[in-house]
Amino acid sequence: MRIDLNSDLGEGYGPWPMGNDAEMLSIVTSANIACGGHASDPETMFRTLTLAAQNGVSVGAHPGYNDREGFGRRVIPMSPAEVGRICAAQIGALMGMAAQVGARVSYVKPHGALANLAARDRDVADAIVEAVQRIDPTLAMLAISGTQGEQAARAANAPVFSEIFADRGYLSSGQLVPRDQDGAMIHDPGEAAERLIAFLETGLMPVIDGDPIKLNAHSICVHGDSAGAVDMAREIHQRLTAHGVEIRAFSSV
Repeated sequence: MRIDLNSDLGEGYGPWPMGNDAEMLSIVTSANIACGGHASDPETMFRTLTLAAQNGVSVGAHPGYNDREGFGRRVIPMSPAEVGRICAAQIGALMGMAAQVGARVSYVKPHGALANLAARDRDVADAIVEAVQRIDPTLAMLAISGTQGEQAARAANAPVFSEIFADRGYLSSGQLVPRDQDGAMIHDPGEAAERLIAFLETGLMPVIDGDPIKLNAHSICVHGDSAGAVDMAREIHQRLTAHGVEIRAFSSV
């Protein structure tokens, strides 16, 4: 059994860091790097890409709404076509910086409110997939398992990998519990690791509003901006490895 461990990184801006990217990049196997929408700037992208390359970590673009004040966690009214274009601009920016490092961007994972909207709105999901495919048809989509984002990529015959979250609660729809509701976040590393081990054994994810649901997973996300992110990622890596699970980047499978 093998699975990828990913984290949202490079989410600082100028002199203001967000999370501990250096530590996370010594633990995870894939890095979703912010590319100027909800966070980041050219130097932050360059530093994060450099650290990822030094650690042998696969990199993906992490586009979101142009909303640094809200950290990309607010829906900004836009047409699906406009969403596609902001994603294209941000992916292009990260690919340009990756070229300066000698790294390759291998996948795309939407961020925050944009990812959640694409999970339930097929038109938005289709627009993102189409924009990515126009840039490079070999770019994979990392999509929330069981959602419209995953289905849109499959319908377009785009490379797609399914993602579950270590530190987020689920609804019976397969979508994440909104952050302003009880049960949205899991803060205890041991609890998160136990839930993941049970999931990998059964394929069933507990939800807050019903019976566990069936999901597929190629990758597990630990959010890099939370206070206990490094401890959680390390605990999950250690516990899964001890359970006989190989931690490997999905892009190398």
